[in-house]
Amino acid sequence: MSSSWAEPVRGVGMVWARATNGVIGADGGMPWHVPEDLAHFRQVTGDATVVMGRRTWESLPERFRPLPGRRNVVLTRDAAWASSEAASGAEVVHDLATALDTDEPVWIMGGGQVYAAGVPFADRVSETVIDVEVPGDTVAPELDDAWVLADEGPWRESRADGTRYRFLEWRRRA
Repeated sequence: MSSSWAEPVRGVGMVWARATNGVIGADGGMPWHVPEDLAHFRQVTGDATVVMGRRTWESLPERFRPLPGRRNVVLTRDAAWASSEAASGAEVVHDLATALDTDEPVWIMGGGQVYAAGVPFADRVSETVIDVEVPGDTVAPELDDAWVLADEGPWRESRADGTRYRFLEWRRRA
């Protein structure tokens, strides 16, 4: 299978890294450090719009907010948050339909509630599988038979600490 993660695709994608047991987050952060996954994330989301929940936004180190080169859309139910200092650099919306209302490619990047709400709208998923089992409080959505594995990368070892990882790309069946 050929790699097409960076190909420009209109529509809605979701991007996440998960442990083999499905965990994508623990206490507001990722329970691993795989620099190659972060580079992959930058490549996949490119110049697109990234959509995230407020807690995901707040989990980003302040020096990386907003994520450079991308339109940063943050979903929150808290109307007052939009005028807070914490929202600086974000385009704040209060519903997913508004966040997805664009002709540009969109990547949903978390958290768990935003992924769950985004599954019906998504046509692709870029997933990094980290070969660890870790405790956590947020898990990736399960992809059902509406999805087909379009690209399965080989297992690789992180230069940081040897942790194994692989990139998968899923497409919604036509």
